[in-house]
Amino acid sequence: MTAPRRALAWLRWYVTELTGENAYQRYRERAEAADPGAPLLSRREFEKRRTDRRYADPTSHHGCC
Repeated sequence: MTAPRRALAWLRWYVTELTGENAYQRYRERAEAADPGAPLLSRREFEKRRTDRRYADPTSHHGCC
């Protein structure tokens, strides 16, 4: 029973890493460790900045032609 549970946990971790869903959680952990009293970005603002940064360079061709 534990082997399938471990396999599903690994698969869930892999998919969330692959899709970037864990990026905000990692941001929060790093920001709180660096400066515990500093204000954190909201999830929406974090994702907006992340998307803007991703598409800021038109020569990088992120998944497009």
